[in-house]
Amino acid sequence: MRIAVVEDDRECAETLMSHLDRYRQEQGISLQADRYSDGTAIVDAFQGQYDIALLDVQMKEMDGMTAAAELRRRDPELVFIFITNMAQYAIQGYSVGALDYLLKPVSYFALSQRLDRAVEWLNWMGRKKNSYLPVQVKGGGRKLNIASIRYIESRGHTILVHTTKEEIQIGGTMAELEGQLSDHGFSRCNKGYLVNLAHVDAVQDGCAVVGEEKLIISRGRKNSFMKQLADYIGAVTR
Repeated sequence: MRIAVVEDDRECAETLMSHLDRYRQEQGISLQADRYSDGTAIVDAFQGQYDIALLDVQMKEMDGMTAAAELRRRDPELVFIFITNMAQYAIQGYSVGALDYLLKPVSYFALSQRLDRAVEWLNWMGRKKNSYLPVQVKGGGRKLNIASIRYIESRGHTILVHTTKEEIQIGGTMAELEGQLSDHGFSRCNKGYLVNLAHVDAVQDGCAVVGEEKLIISRGRKNSFMKQLADYIGAVTR
């Protein structure tokens, strides 16, 4: 479990880090906590790597609510627990799907209760990190829902991800992406396309039909692509 502690008050931040270390030892779990001094720092560093964010509501630079709104845009399943001096400020947190809040000074008992609830929530949601693909985009990191990816295209030195809603330019290589998505029903129909088999509507005229797009199936990859497609169809209809 990875947790981001976003708090500009040194004493409070140190207390939270100490509480998290105690929680890790008592629960016997693998837990890594990273500390950030304000909202801007976490937004700049965020690449979809955290499960839980402990966010101070009031900070001098970017406040917790503003940071949470940006993080929520990038990661729909990140758990927020707000930290505040006044409960009325924390109520705003529910607009970004906050799980709970803590009042300062934060006691170990109160934090451990919220963490227990957060873990239960993540388990109940059936969250699996590999259902999301962490990618590098201009300006930082982002998570893409794998089910929403229709196909990935290599265009020269550019990698484009075509989702059900948008086209996104990302960093990395096709070989790296093929490895990351090998267990998620993706197959290369040619050198330039990595296709989500769930979005293949038909195979027609030597092409994989994905929505309105016709992606050419190369001669060298035809047998492996058709076998993977048949295996995929068999698995989902079994």
